[in-house]
Amino acid sequence: MLSMLSLPPQRPAVSRSSSSYPPTYTCSENCSCANMPAAGAEDDYTDDEMEIDLGDTIDMPTFSQILEMDEPGDREFSASIVFGFFDQVEETFASMDKAVAEKNLEELSSLGHFLKGSSATLGLVRVRDGCEKIQRFGKLENEDGSSEPDADLCLERLKEALATVKMDYQAAEIRLREFYKAEENREEA
Repeated sequence: MLSMLSLPPQRPAVSRSSSSYPPTYTCSENCSCANMPAAGAEDDYTDDEMEIDLGDTIDMPTFSQILEMDEPGDREFSASIVFGFFDQVEETFASMDKAVAEKNLEELSSLGHFLKGSSATLGLVRVRDGCEKIQRFGKLENEDGSSEPDADLCLERLKEALATVKMDYQAAEIRLREFYKAEENREEA
C-alpha cells in the first residue's frame, strides 16, 4: 500500500489504496515512511513498463506504482514527482553537508530518515539503504542497530555512507532523466 508520497509543499499529497498488496517497507520508527513499498515487491504492469530498464538503481515494481498514476500516454504527473524529488534531494544534501561540518549527528540522523522515506517511495533502493546507515550512525548506532558510543567513529562512517549515497543518487538521477527524456521524445513522435 502506498499511503503518502513525499512531495514539495506546493503539490498535494497522493494516496493510493489496495488490499494488502504490495508488502510494505517497515521503518524502525513509527513514521510516514513505514508504509513505503518494499524493494522487490512484484506488481502487474503493462508491456511498455516491462520494457523499461532502469538498472539495479531503481526497484521497478515500486517505481511502476508511480507510473500507474500517470494519464495514459502522458508522464507529466510522475515526472513532477520525480523532478520534485530531485530538488528535495539537492536541498537535503546541502543540509547534510552543513550538519557534517557542524558534527551534528542528531540532525544527520533526522535528514537520513527523511531522505530514506522519500527515496523508498520512488524505489531508489540503494539510496534508501544508504540513508538507513546515515540515520543509524547519526543515532550513535552500528549498521545492525547496536549502540556505538564513539561519536567520531560514527561521524566517519556517516561521511563514507553519505559519499556513497550521493554516488548512488547520481546514478539513479541519470537513469530517471534518461527515462523521462525518452518518454518526452516518444510523446512528440
